[in-house]
Amino acid sequence: MYFRFAYPYVLFFLLSLPLMIYVFRKQRKKQSILYSSIEVLKKISPSWRVSLRHLVFGLKMLAVAFIIIALARPQSGFKERIVTSEGVDIIIAIDTSGSMQALDFSDEQRQVTRLAIAKKVTAEFIEKRTYDRIGMIVFGSEAYTQCPLTLDSGILLQFLNQLEIGMAGEATAIGSALSLGVKRMKDLSAKSKIIILLTDGKNNEGSISPDTAAELAQSYGIKVYTIGIGKKGKAPFLVDSFFGKQIVYQESDLDEEALKQIASKTNGKFYRATDTENFKTIYDEIDKLEKSKVELKEYDHFNDLFHYFLIVGIALLLISIVAEHTVFRKIP
Repeated sequence: MYFRFAYPYVLFFLLSLPLMIYVFRKQRKKQSILYSSIEVLKKISPSWRVSLRHLVFGLKMLAVAFIIIALARPQSGFKERIVTSEGVDIIIAIDTSGSMQALDFSDEQRQVTRLAIAKKVTAEFIEKRTYDRIGMIVFGSEAYTQCPLTLDSGILLQFLNQLEIGMAGEATAIGSALSLGVKRMKDLSAKSKIIILLTDGKNNEGSISPDTAAELAQSYGIKVYTIGIGKKGKAPFLVDSFFGKQIVYQESDLDEEALKQIASKTNGKFYRATDTENFKTIYDEIDKLEKSKVELKEYDHFNDLFHYFLIVGIALLLISIVAEHTVFRKIP
């Protein structure tokens, strides 16, 4: 529901009311009678007519205010938006295997895990895709659908926030995750179907190879963007030891070549995310490459309310005139 004035500039005339009050008070002072002493008159209690003698002028000022508001043409109504969208169907497959706890990313000057930064940057991407259906697959030793394709970004972000290291197992089943994504999208009628696969490892689990899954995606016209997460070389891990929590360094085992082949075979693209800003840039580029065609049509429906204010203003003006010539009539 909206409220507006069709001619808001008319409301500036309300600023003249204080000036009118000032002029009225000046005139009253000029009309006063000089008298040698009014001590006796002060002892006389004024009647209710005298006490309320300013009411007439107040009613007139209120009437003028309502008439000015009426002239500004107040309106109430609503806007109707019709959205026609040729959206993009997107499935985001996120690796939650044990290696995703590596601490080689930073967020606000503190070290965070690969999964933590993946969740944050993915959430920012989801919030931009207002008119697309997005689903989410989680994989480790096995792959499963965390959230089916939906336009409800709120529920998707809730599922994303619930991701934890090892929730799908400690290994990495890239082929299983990709084939599950193909299964979820193969019968969809969207003009564009894409899978964004995020991982920091190599396929070491599952019965379907990444190459076979990529061929399936290609046959159904599904484009796959692969993102390799983590810096090259050794990465820090926080582990429990006899002496408590300690940082140890382990070599990254990202299969970059396999991810490049998946992307190339499906007409997608491979990216390497080595720091937070680079990760955000990758999602920004995918966002630009996979734009939805959206048509918005807005319709305004407003009803005039000026007659209500005009009626009140005229009524107050008539009441003040009647009162001025009857109850509050003054002797010339």
